[in-house]
Amino acid sequence: MHYSEQEWMKYVKNELAKDVREEFEHHLYSCDQCLDTYLLAVEAEEALLPKISNEVDFTDLVMTQITKTKVEKHKAEEKKKRFYHSSIFHYSIAAAMTILLMTTGVFQSITQYAENVQSPSFQGKNPSMTEGLVNKTFAWMDTFSMNMKEDK
Repeated sequence: MHYSEQEWMKYVKNELAKDVREEFEHHLYSCDQCLDTYLLAVEAEEALLPKISNEVDFTDLVMTQITKTKVEKHKAEEKKKRFYHSSIFHYSIAAAMTILLMTTGVFQSITQYAENVQSPSFQGKNPSMTEGLVNKTFAWMDTFSMNMKEDK
C-alpha cells in the first residue's frame, strides 16, 4: 500500500494523529516509493518554513541544548542508582560475613583441619610411591640372591 502525496503533505504539516504518524514513519522504512513522495512533500513545504539567519549559531544552540539534556539525564540516573550498587554496601556485607564466620568458629575449624593435614602422623601413614617401589625392588633382589645361594 502506498500513501498519496496529499497524505504525505498532511504528515509534513503535522496534521495527523500520533498513531497515524507512527504508522507513516514505519512505512517509510520499508517503502522507497513513499520515501520519494515524502521527500517531495518536504521540498514543497520547505519554502513555507522560516529562514535561519545564522546557521552556525543555530547549530551551536541546538548542540548546547543536547549537551544539557544529556548531563541532566546522567545526573538523574546517578540519583536513581540503587543503594546496593554502591561500594560501601559491598564492603559492609563483606565485613558482616567475616564477623559472622569468626563468631561461629568456621575459621577456627579450618585452621585445625589444616594443622591435622600437615601433622607428621597424617603424612606418615602412606609412604610415597617411590619409596614403596624401592622397598619392593630391594625385597625382590633379596629373594633373588637367596635363591642363587640355595642353588649353589
